[in-house]
Amino acid sequence: MPSDLKRIIEQISRDKGIEKHLLVETIEEAVRSAARKKFGNRRDMEVQFNDELGEVEIFQFRMVVETVEDEQTQVSLEEASALDPGVKVHDEIGTKMDNIADLGRIAAQSAKQVIIQMMKDAELDVIYDMYKDRKGEIVNGIVQRFERGNMIINLGRTDAILPHSEQIPKRSFRQGDRIRALLLDVRQSAREQQLILSRTNNDFLIKLFEMEVPEIAEGIVKVMGVSREPGFRAKIAVSSSESDVDPIGACVGMKGSRVQNVVQELQGERIDIIPWSPDPAKFVSSSLAPAEVAMVLVDEDKNSLMVVVPDDQLSLAIGRQGQNVRLASKLLGWNIDVKSEARYAKLEEDGYRSLLNIEGVDEGVADILYDGGFRAASDLKGIDLNELEGLKGMKPERAEKLVEAIGSYLESAAAQESEKESETEDAEAEAPAKKSSGSDKVRVSELAKEAGMKSKEFADKLIQLGYEIKSYRSSVDGETADKIRQEVLGQ
Repeated sequence: MPSDLKRIIEQISRDKGIEKHLLVETIEEAVRSAARKKFGNRRDMEVQFNDELGEVEIFQFRMVVETVEDEQTQVSLEEASALDPGVKVHDEIGTKMDNIADLGRIAAQSAKQVIIQMMKDAELDVIYDMYKDRKGEIVNGIVQRFERGNMIINLGRTDAILPHSEQIPKRSFRQGDRIRALLLDVRQSAREQQLILSRTNNDFLIKLFEMEVPEIAEGIVKVMGVSREPGFRAKIAVSSSESDVDPIGACVGMKGSRVQNVVQELQGERIDIIPWSPDPAKFVSSSLAPAEVAMVLVDEDKNSLMVVVPDDQLSLAIGRQGQNVRLASKLLGWNIDVKSEARYAKLEEDGYRSLLNIEGVDEGVADILYDGGFRAASDLKGIDLNELEGLKGMKPERAEKLVEAIGSYLESAAAQESEKESETEDAEAEAPAKKSSGSDKVRVSELAKEAGMKSKEFADKLIQLGYEIKSYRSSVDGETADKIRQEVLGQ
């Protein structure tokens, strides 16, 4: 071993960040392994690093006997007495091996491999301990190289991997470029990269805003939710714990400087900053911006929302390939169905709804029937296959199935109507005729028609006057309808 081994150990300890005692233990184990390969496993040997001399010492322990039968484990009394005059038979004596170079080339190579491997293991432990508490933080590095679509990022002390699946699509980096990414995972493994990075994770966007917006870092402004399609568009919902702090203004910054810094880091990803609200109707109206929302119907049982928008806002609300409504749905955690006002008005018609009640008829098929002049299911009575196939947009295979479904539906509807009439006749026979008590239900939309107003505007007017009405889909009893006619319509 070189006489300056101590200096080498200290230098490696400084450069690699590995504790000195771990290096010493590694070297001792490597020399012990090499010595056993050279001299046999039956020898009782002890390896120690002499810190003062800066070298490794090997001691061999053997039993003192009168007649030596095994040179590996025994030493003669005469030879032992020369080393220690007071030694006796059956004593154990240790002798230092003066020339470690006698271990040989193969044994030395084996020792070198053990040292390299144990140093790697020690370095892995150091890296793991260094980064295990930094998971979820943003790290800075330099693009080192590319391997099968993955980026290898040099973080200074070690390398990390940015998998292809965690890279923003259609955004390129070149070797030597500086890059920032989220430390997604830290693994304690020698077979694969220890540090896994991500630029597509939602937390990466949140951390970027924390770095740019002091109010978020201080906890005044909170990020309530994020949805992303990395590289294309993102939505982030924010709220403020202080009334005098505008959460959107804080995130946008002076002349948009803060949000632009985030957009630049994400290489042009469009970011919508939305005010958070506990009211899902209000929240979804903000989430679908810049589209205007006319009405929101909330179904808490199904965790879904029907959003009605003006006809000219439908494509804007849905977005390119459904991106806008898809991101809004992810942000809220609700299913969102966007309808135009014209579509919703059609859905409100009893005749159109009766078409949808036919088995196998969705809105697309209902539209074909409706546009073909069949405004209700009852209009389809007596229709044949040729007539159905002649409708614009109707596929022959669909028409075949539809003929049977229409027949079944009309038969069922007729049976129900007959049963209802029978029940009505029985009730009239059992009880004397009496004047209506005003309990019949009247739709607000019907009252709106009488007023010559749009349904939504009329419903809003009734709400302002103190009537308990949720939307123009609501119904009121006959007495309330009469009251509305007198007070509002002047009838």
